[in-house]
Amino acid sequence: MEDGHAARSGDPSRDTMDKVMMRMNLRLVGSACLVVGLAVVGLQADVIEQVLVKVNGEILTKTDVEQLQVSALRANNPNITAADLQNDVALRKMLDEVTPRVIVNAIDEMLLVQRGKELGLKMSDEQFNGILANIRKENKLDTEEKFQAALKQEGLTIPGLRKAFEKQMLINRVQQQDVFSRISISEEESRAYYDAHKAEFLTNESVTLRELFVRAATTSPAEGASAAQAAMTAAREKAEQVRQRVLKEDFGTVAGEISDAASKANGGLIGPLGTDELNPDIQKLLATMKVGQVSEPIDAGNGYRLLKLDARVPRKQATFEEARDQIADKVFNQRRAGEVLKYLERLRAQAIIEWKSASLKTAFETGVVQSAKALEEAAREAQAATPPKAGATP
Repeated sequence: MEDGHAARSGDPSRDTMDKVMMRMNLRLVGSACLVVGLAVVGLQADVIEQVLVKVNGEILTKTDVEQLQVSALRANNPNITAADLQNDVALRKMLDEVTPRVIVNAIDEMLLVQRGKELGLKMSDEQFNGILANIRKENKLDTEEKFQAALKQEGLTIPGLRKAFEKQMLINRVQQQDVFSRISISEEESRAYYDAHKAEFLTNESVTLRELFVRAATTSPAEGASAAQAAMTAAREKAEQVRQRVLKEDFGTVAGEISDAASKANGGLIGPLGTDELNPDIQKLLATMKVGQVSEPIDAGNGYRLLKLDARVPRKQATFEEARDQIADKVFNQRRAGEVLKYLERLRAQAIIEWKSASLKTAFETGVVQSAKALEEAAREAQAATPPKAGATP
């Protein structure tokens, strides 16, 4: 590629994917195992179960599809089972809605896993043992008894865990090797993105402050408004005295000694904060201050606050060169979904898919169309969000 980002490594990378997989907890793995149960169940399916489709000789059974459908619906209701779907009209309707996506994902994943095996990819014992060690650590399963109990609670087995992790590893590494690594971004493409999205590379003004709060003495309603006012007056007088002190001494040291704010522990340090995050009145005040200045006492309702402007970082527009890596990432992420879809379309075209269920074939065809439309719509929305170039006809 012209700007040095040819054959971009992609995301996730091989190392990143391994780390992500090792951080997965048992509950997430349980869902993954439910989804990945194709081959395990399929070993007996051609004898005792209805085969719905064969993909390059690998079968997907009625039970497989039902498990995948249930898994897809569990995002909204974790207690859904295949049996629940038989009598509930509303759930059956939901099922009909998710099936196109479910069957497309299932077949695409089968094709990606098959491609991974064709490439000779597999999970080593060392990698899997590292994943297990991390699961134990993340879930505080420090004994074998606790680990086995957790597996049982989630309905998992060691072989099932390995199959789930290996499946995900194969899918991601195939995408990395066959798709992401081949995405190149030209200099012209990067500059066009930068020119159309400069606001994305604009850093707003930020400030670092120190505060010192003098709390007014607490008064009861029975003491009346005059007592409350007297307490506030006393707090202001003390704040004014403290201000004279911090003009000569280190503000952070004094705040650490006498401030009534929680920031006392950090010497009154606050920030850095974007100025747009601050109260409008504070924004106006800071606009009049120079770095190093200390404000007059500010009425906080229950006392008075002093603010020191410790630092100010002005609003800044990153140059193209400064933003080059960010631009490459953004353009890459825009293109990756489309490139994956094109790759999957090639895999589907090359595959031998034998349908044993006309309704499932229809659902698959519907899902393919839906996926393409969703991608096209996302592309149109991205295009609509792109400001026209100067002089362009609206």
